Amino acid sequence: MNDTQNIPDPKLLFASDNEKTFSSDESLPSLPVPDLQHTLQRYLDSVKPHVTDEEYRQTEFIVQQFASGVGKELHKKLVEKASKERNWLEKWWEEKGYLELGIPMVPYMNLIGPGPYVNHFWTPQRGTHEKLKVEVDNKGRKMCMNQMKRAFSTCRVPGVFRDQLLSHFKTESEGQTPVHAVVLYKGRMFSVDMVDDQEEPLRPPEIQHQLTQIKEQCDREPPGIGLGALTGETRKKWAEMRSRLSALHPENFHNLKKIETSLFTVSLDETEPQNNSEASLLQDTTFFYTGAGINAKDRWFDKSVNHIFYRNGICGCNCDHAPYDGMVMISSTFYIDLNVQRSKGKWQGSMEIRNLPKPTELKFHVDSVILEAIVAAEKFFLSNASLLSCNTFKYTKYGKKALRKHKLHPDTHIQLVLQYAYYKTHGKPAPVYETATTRKFYHGRTETLRSCTVEAVEVQERKMTYLKAANRHNKLMEEAKELQELGANVKL
Repeated sequence: MNDTQNIPDPKLLFASDNEKTFSSDESLPSLPVPDLQHTLQRYLDSVKPHVTDEEYRQTEFIVQQFASGVGKELHKKLVEKASKERNWLEKWWEEKGYLELGIPMVPYMNLIGPGPYVNHFWTPQRGTHEKLKVEVDNKGRKMCMNQMKRAFSTCRVPGVFRDQLLSHFKTESEGQTPVHAVVLYKGRMFSVDMVDDQEEPLRPPEIQHQLTQIKEQCDREPPGIGLGALTGETRKKWAEMRSRLSALHPENFHNLKKIETSLFTVSLDETEPQNNSEASLLQDTTFFYTGAGINAKDRWFDKSVNHIFYRNGICGCNCDHAPYDGMVMISSTFYIDLNVQRSKGKWQGSMEIRNLPKPTELKFHVDSVILEAIVAAEKFFLSNASLLSCNTFKYTKYGKKALRKHKLHPDTHIQLVLQYAYYKTHGKPAPVYETATTRKFYHGRTETLRSCTVEAVEVQERKMTYLKAANRHNKLMEEAKELQELGANVKL
C-alpha cells in the first residue's frame, strides 16, 4: 500500500474556494477587558506556589489595597478605552512589547526553529488569492486571520526610540503586492522574482535554478560585505547605521526598500549542523541558538520570515515576533511538511525551466564607518550567541495518540512534565508561563497562562493526583483564551 495515503491532503486542510481568508475578521467580537477582581485572584493563585505563607499574606494585603485604590481607577480607564476601540491592547502590545524594547532581535525576540522535514525525506546529507481557510478553534469558533496578513512582505525598520513595523502585503482585491524574495549568500544579496509573468508561482526546479545561479556566481567571486550583520545589533545602533547608509547613496535606500518589501528572505549557509538523532535520540540544534546559525552576515533579522538552508540540507527559519505569533509559522511549516511527505520529498511536476529574468544583485555603497560597524556587529552577535545553547530530544515511545486515548491534552501533559523535571532537578517550582491564543477576538494575539499552579506543585510533591492538576491546567487555559487570566491588564 502506498505509505502516503495516510498523510492528509494539505489543500483540504488549509485551502478554500468558498470563503476568503480575511472575510470573517470584522465580524469577530471586540477584545474584552478582563474583570479586575478575577484577574487579581488569578495573580494571587500564581504567586502562591513560590512564596511562604507570610509572604503570601503580605502580597494578599498589597493586592487588596490595589483593588480598592489605584487599580480601580486604572480599570475604569481601561474600560473607557475599550469602549472606543475594537482591540484596546493591540497598539500597546506591539509598541511596548516589541517595537520600543531596543534590544537585539536575536536571541532575545525572534522566533526560531528547524523544519520537521529532517525527520523523514530530507535528512541531512552532504553535498495571495485568499484561499487559505479561516481557522477555527477546538469549539468550532472562527479565529482572527489578521496575523497571516503580516507573514509576508513585512519588515521591522529600526528607530532610535521605537521601531516601525511595515507591511507591504496586499490581497488580490487590494492591489499589487510584492512578488520578489531576497537571497543572502556569502555576504551578498540578490532579488529574485517568485512568480512568472502570469503571476503564477515558479515551479521548484525553476527556483532551484535561480538559487544555483546565485550560488555559482558567489562561489567564483569575492565575498560581499555582509550587511545583514547590522540587523543583529542593538536597535539604536542599527538605526544610526541605516540612516548613514541611506544618506551615502540613493541606491542604498532603494536596496533597503527592496529587502524590506520582499516576500521573505532566504539565507544559504555554508555550515553543516549535525543531526545526532541516532545517538540517544538527541538532535543537536545548538546551531539554532540565536536564530538558526552563527552566520549573522547572511541574515536579515528584521524580516517577518527568513528561511535558512544549510549545506547538508537542514533547514530552519528566523522570524520577527512583532507581526505574528508562533502558530502562524507552525501552520505554514505543517502545510509544507505535508506536501513534502505526500511527494516523498521529490517534486512530481514538470521539470521544465523557462527563460526567466536573472537574479539581480543588490549592491551597497559603504564607507569605513559602515564596514567597521559590520565587523563590530558580527562580534556582538557571536557574544550573544555564546550565552545560549539549545538541544532538543525526539521522544518516540509515545505521543499525541497515546495521550488522547487517556483523554489527556498533549499540551497539558508536556507542561506538567516540564515542571516535574524542573522540580526534580532544582528542588523548587519553576517560574513558568505559556501562551493561550485569543484569536477568537478581533485582532487577538495571546494571553498569559501561569501554568505553575498549587495543584501542579502538589503533583511534584506527590500530594495530589496527576488528573486533578491536569484538569486545573485545562480550566486555566480555557479562561486564558477568553482573556480571563492575568496577563493583559496586569502587565500593563
